[in-house]
Amino acid sequence: MADSIHIVADWWRGAVIYQIYPRSFLDTNGDGVGDLPGIVERLDYIASLGVDAIWISPFFKSPMADFGYDIADYREVDPLFGTMADFDRLLEKAHALGLKVMIDQVLSHTSIAHEWFGESSSDAANGKADWYVWADARADGTPPNNWLSIFGGVAWRWEPRRRQYYLHNFLAAQPDLNFHQPAVRSAVLDNVRFWLDKGVDAVRLDAINFCFHDAQLRDNPPKPVEQRTGRGFSPDNPYAFQYHYYNNTQPENLGFLEDLRKLTDRYPGVAMLGEISSEDSLATMAEYTRGKRLHMGYSFELLTDDFSAGYIRQTVAALEAKIGAGWPCWAISNHDVERVMSRWGGNQPSGDLAKLLTALVCSLRGSVCLYQGEELGLTEADVPYQELRDPYGIAFWPNFKGRDGCRTPMPWTDAERAGFSSARPWLPIPAEHRARAAATQESDPASVLNGFRSFMRWRARQAALRLGDIHFFDAAEPLLIFSRSHQGESLFVAMNLGAEPVTAALPANLKLQPIECPGPVSGHLQQAGLSLPAYAALYARITA
Repeated sequence: MADSIHIVADWWRGAVIYQIYPRSFLDTNGDGVGDLPGIVERLDYIASLGVDAIWISPFFKSPMADFGYDIADYREVDPLFGTMADFDRLLEKAHALGLKVMIDQVLSHTSIAHEWFGESSSDAANGKADWYVWADARADGTPPNNWLSIFGGVAWRWEPRRRQYYLHNFLAAQPDLNFHQPAVRSAVLDNVRFWLDKGVDAVRLDAINFCFHDAQLRDNPPKPVEQRTGRGFSPDNPYAFQYHYYNNTQPENLGFLEDLRKLTDRYPGVAMLGEISSEDSLATMAEYTRGKRLHMGYSFELLTDDFSAGYIRQTVAALEAKIGAGWPCWAISNHDVERVMSRWGGNQPSGDLAKLLTALVCSLRGSVCLYQGEELGLTEADVPYQELRDPYGIAFWPNFKGRDGCRTPMPWTDAERAGFSSARPWLPIPAEHRARAAATQESDPASVLNGFRSFMRWRARQAALRLGDIHFFDAAEPLLIFSRSHQGESLFVAMNLGAEPVTAALPANLKLQPIECPGPVSGHLQQAGLSLPAYAALYARITA
């Protein structure tokens, strides 16, 4: 009974959170862009998946330079997505269906269209003159230091009215707020409070380690050529040329996280999930979830190209060694990276792989964010250059095609516009996605969609998977073998990440009782050990 109370109080522990990218979910007004009423219309579908919560990417008022991550008004719904009444209706229906609602909060920067920036940029003597990061040019007129933008090029933009540069860690249309200014921190907390008062259950804090910058504006040191890799920052992007020690992840941020926690603690059951991208994201996740800071940390460590049992084990074990009582949140796809089915599965990935990947990420210690379309096994769309919308992809084409390929609209039916819109969608929907439409998969008991549902219903009953500790066993590629243990119950998990069957000996001194797990292809216990078909999983209870 005590454990049940704990789960209710900390619903987010072990929760499966379904990410919705609003512009690509369902269009109800015929403008080719998804909207809040579209989410409301599909909430029953989401509830049927067996997930615990939804995370809605930004729907706030915005010029859409970065498709909503450039916010002009934190307290208004952009008309593109609907009205505040639509959001209230969404919140009410989600709660009636037993779904928690998480919204994005983009705190480190605003849009240049925000009224704060309009005032701050007008001159150097106004009431918000120091609300953004302003700095004088060097003697030769060049920017104040060598900091670079994630989207390529210098992270400073000249403002002639102030005769100063302003900092933008992302697009030039996304100026960074100055969190060294107490009034900024207070105003940001007020904006978060607005949504907590409306009844949201959680906030996902975008780029939360970017709030503070080094007040001395010290140059970032150069990074050796062989280290210029990882998480989308290829050698083609000069951002990879530096160690980003000074433009983000500053020690002052810890105090701000504690202030955020004090705020959210006034709202029982509310959780904070922080997106973290730093030079050592695992260490930062541990630090940011320690004590009264974030409830969960979210990093990009499993959003890489490396699909191997060794890498997954190494990554999770490294975090476990640092995080202590902190709580991770894992993801293998989101709106910023190539879809996992293409990234880890290649050109023609198997539906069995999709089922295994869901089981894999949902069996690790922590909570989980699953991106819309993962339940259908969607692959990365190949969007032609002339139809790209992402400024990041346009800037780095053709070596890096940006994020549009993972943002194409959801295929609800196999019709020309996939049941997404009555108008031309804002991004094209490929034929291979329409072939995997939700309506088509509904009627197939063996589909990826129905496998997803079956697994989620089963996982919800496994306290060890939702809340337990994790321990890895030695195993050769492509086997990933570990146990999850909670309150005297231990589950054994073995997964074949490869496209060929494998056999292996059992870890020594283990007695196992097989458990039927619906969803992924099933492995088998044999007298000689484990037998796992391609992309198969075996779950068993450890009895001794």
